Amino acid sequence: MSLSGAAQCWFASLEVSRRRTWDDLAQEFLRQFAFNIVIDVSRREIEALHDRKSIKGSIVVDHLASLPTSEDRPIDDDFPDEEFVVMTSLSGWCMYFDGATNQSGYGIGVLLVSPQGDHIPRSARLAFSDRHPATNNIVEYEACILGLETALELDIRQMKVFGDSNLVLRQIQGDWKTRDVKLKPYHAYLELLVARFDELRYVHLPRAQNRFAGALATLASSVDIPIDVVICPLLIELRSAPAYCCLIGETEVQDDLSWYHDIYQFLRSGTYPEVATAKDRRALRNLATRFVICGYTLYRRSADGMLLLCLDRASADRVMIEVHVGVCGPHMGGHMLARKIMRTGYFWLTMETDCCQFVHKCPECQIHGDLIHAPPSELRALTSPWPFSVWGIDIIGKVSPKSSSGHEFILVAIDYFTKWVQAASYARLTSAKVASFIRSHIICRYGVPHELISDRGTNGAIEAMNKNIKRILRKMVETSRDWSEKLPFALWAYHTSFRTSTGATPYSLVYGMEVVLPVETEMGSLRVALEQQISETEWAQARFDQLNLLDEKRLRATDHIQAYQRKMTRAFRKWVKPRPLQKGDLVLRILRGLIGDPRGKFRPSWSRPYVIRELTPEGAAWLTNLDGNQFSKPTNVDQLKKYYV
Repeated sequence: MSLSGAAQCWFASLEVSRRRTWDDLAQEFLRQFAFNIVIDVSRREIEALHDRKSIKGSIVVDHLASLPTSEDRPIDDDFPDEEFVVMTSLSGWCMYFDGATNQSGYGIGVLLVSPQGDHIPRSARLAFSDRHPATNNIVEYEACILGLETALELDIRQMKVFGDSNLVLRQIQGDWKTRDVKLKPYHAYLELLVARFDELRYVHLPRAQNRFAGALATLASSVDIPIDVVICPLLIELRSAPAYCCLIGETEVQDDLSWYHDIYQFLRSGTYPEVATAKDRRALRNLATRFVICGYTLYRRSADGMLLLCLDRASADRVMIEVHVGVCGPHMGGHMLARKIMRTGYFWLTMETDCCQFVHKCPECQIHGDLIHAPPSELRALTSPWPFSVWGIDIIGKVSPKSSSGHEFILVAIDYFTKWVQAASYARLTSAKVASFIRSHIICRYGVPHELISDRGTNGAIEAMNKNIKRILRKMVETSRDWSEKLPFALWAYHTSFRTSTGATPYSLVYGMEVVLPVETEMGSLRVALEQQISETEWAQARFDQLNLLDEKRLRATDHIQAYQRKMTRAFRKWVKPRPLQKGDLVLRILRGLIGDPRGKFRPSWSRPYVIRELTPEGAAWLTNLDGNQFSKPTNVDQLKKYYV
């Protein structure tokens, strides 16, 4: 039995069992709903919910059966229904849902993504808005319910749920109460569906990252679907080249003739190709005016009167290899290679494009290529809702030379709101010392943080702070081995300096006042003189007033941070050049520094090819070399570039 036949048989049995258990499910829903919520539910509303069961499960099965299977996903043709259920119950399923409301109507869209990456779209048009008024929240509830019902039909019990409706996700998790009378029936029915899953994880997505489900919902709301008409799931393909390019490639492979065959035959005997139209003949006559036959060889007449020998594909490849990589080959760029070949006396019709592609795939040119300074992705701003809520932690080191006390590591932590920094130096850094640092320098002083972000190659804020700390230490040290003693002074200088991102100093955002510098005490600044003239009671009251106004100052800093981040994001976006890397791609990695490399200044700029084993949306990649050895630490994608074979 084929996959399609087995899936249809299984789903047919599922359809029968679902019809048999629907009345029990509806009765259970009515009992719980009547017990928990005192509300008059009309018979028409119950029928509206009852009509939801008319889901065409066979459509989803046909779509699953049509999906291609690769060698790493074997499927036994004679498997029983139990094995099919086990196969579809694997964890790793994801569900995206969204609703659309516009002048055309109401639509809902759902996208199920299997652990293997297969996409199962589902959409529906809500045609009951004339009898039951619909709102945006009702449409979102309908979309979420459709997705959960579809998952249950496929016997999925563990799944991640993604949506851009914060209200629906919060109410499902119980964080927010359902106060709207119109939403209470939906919420009660949704709880019944959620109870049938083993595990559900909810993730709120920005609308820009939920476009697929939004497009399905918009499509369903904009199209009038006749009654009893079923629209099969969409099939979206990826075409990497224009259609005519595919046609040209197929034609070249089929006829196995050189590109100048028609020109040669026209100049030799005056004949045209059999399938040539009147326009094709006129174009061939115009093109042949720039070619000439000497003996049995075809030449192209250049603009300066020089005759260029016309080469076929095999000869062109040999010439490109010799001119680019040969004895006199300087590994020039693609455009320069095409011009040098032309000056040498050779020609073919697509020589500039072929030369650029040849240089693009040259291993030596890729390894010794210039470093890429353009960022691969847009700036992702990390924000903190309040002081000491989100901390970033990183390690500086090994620092050379060692300090006089033998220290060569600096453990640094920064609060993302106030930019307050905690740091300590160590001779040897272990996990126990990192835990002790977090406990003594963060938790005991500022409380338990809500988030603690470690450096995974994407922590730009703490990397920038590390540069500032090292820059201050570099200017403070006297003997280059006393840097550990100068570290507290460097932190003090950092805390009392104005930060452009917050519009204030870290000290003022933490303590509510500016620090009194030693020079103010010596020189007698106006602030110090005024404080000396007031009594201790008045000074304490003024200090209380500063602390009471600290929240307002922090709110102003929050507005300043958000405006600064928007400004930096706009400026950063101008320099972004995306690098479309995917899992399984071959990439090159930047080589940093000349120390320890016997090749010295002749070492390449990029290391040997690696394979991307895992890639995160934040821009961190786990690599594997060609021998199968895996890297334990991730690499930022801005240190990688694609390798072409």
